[in-house]
Amino acid sequence: MIVVTGATGQLGHLAISALLKKVPASQIVAVVRNVEKAKDLEAMCVQVRYADYDKPETWDAALKGADKVLLISSSEIGKRAKQHLSVIDAARRTGVKLLAYTSVLHADSSVLGLAAEHKATEFAIRASGIPHVLLRHGWYTENYTMGIPAALKLGAVYGCAGDGCISSATRADYAEADVAVLTADNQAGKVYELAGDTAYTLSEFAAEISRQSGKSINYVNLPEAEYKKALLGAGLPEPLAALLADSDTGVSKGALFDDGKQLSKLIGRPTTPLAAAVKAAL
Repeated sequence: MIVVTGATGQLGHLAISALLKKVPASQIVAVVRNVEKAKDLEAMCVQVRYADYDKPETWDAALKGADKVLLISSSEIGKRAKQHLSVIDAARRTGVKLLAYTSVLHADSSVLGLAAEHKATEFAIRASGIPHVLLRHGWYTENYTMGIPAALKLGAVYGCAGDGCISSATRADYAEADVAVLTADNQAGKVYELAGDTAYTLSEFAAEISRQSGKSINYVNLPEAEYKKALLGAGLPEPLAALLADSDTGVSKGALFDDGKQLSKLIGRPTTPLAAAVKAAL
């Protein structure tokens, strides 16, 4: 039995879909916080169970009978390390044979502010003694393509990444890789640095939008404080604006670049090119 946490999230949903191509639905459990939002998962004939990252007492039942667990990182910045402990402790108590965790690229050496909670979670997993595999995800291409409508409206892509290179891939690429690991043998103890095959700068991203849209889109590089201010002005909540600005600064320092191509090796094909992701977004 394979359990996927956060299954109604974007990555979780894709992971369930990818798992269904490899194992029977009867062997898949989707753990969700809101069962009402999981009707489409139930329609896939997978078992849906309730658990909440903020309610440790809900996890033993959610993981009952699990051989492998895909712990998808919580989206609640600042609470994640504690939330993940709820799952880790339950996995230890229930005898999970492999715990796979979606961490961040180069978590052990990353300058990204968001890496701290991932480092803490990795430490907790190691300390638990549970056989585990670390799936260190790079950036999702969608983190940038979701901003294309604003770029078209404003005539520019804004950021503070300088000429830093981003080795991103789509969520579907990452989900497929996660599932490849979950359904393979002898994965305990492995650490995967997962990133896209071809890196790009935000200037190149803006140029690709221009090429496909026929509109002139430039990249405007701002100081981190100014970029954060612009994000706040666009209506983003302060924690998210701070995270995005810090991450862009991290890009300028190489934090989201990797050329190891472990992701494409796992999925057996090249990762989704930037041009294809931009086309889909447009």
